[in-house]
Amino acid sequence: MALQTRIGYHGHVMSSVNITELKNNLSQYLRQVRQGEEILIRDRRLPIAKIVPLSGADGADAETLALVAAGKLRLGKGRLPKSFWSMPGPRIGMRRVVAAVVSDREER
Repeated sequence: MALQTRIGYHGHVMSSVNITELKNNLSQYLRQVRQGEEILIRDRRLPIAKIVPLSGADGADAETLALVAAGKLRLGKGRLPKSFWSMPGPRIGMRRVVAAVVSDREER
């Protein structure tokens, strides 16, 4: 059975669950995480881990989330500064770009 624990100044409620309960009802707890809830995992009442929703995952497609899960991509936080768009681009000629693409394709 899940325990409810009050956390923080604003009365934020986080589910707390022992490992056996988590294993027996994993789908239910993952559904709660998808809805934005955090789950505190306990081993014999000792907190050992926390399952939290991916931040910034709203609107991310399955391929993007798979890359995040594999550790190959990190989701951005916030927006790029306006100054980013006024930065000069790379000074590479089209021939060098095409040659690099062709070379990359030939290596595969």
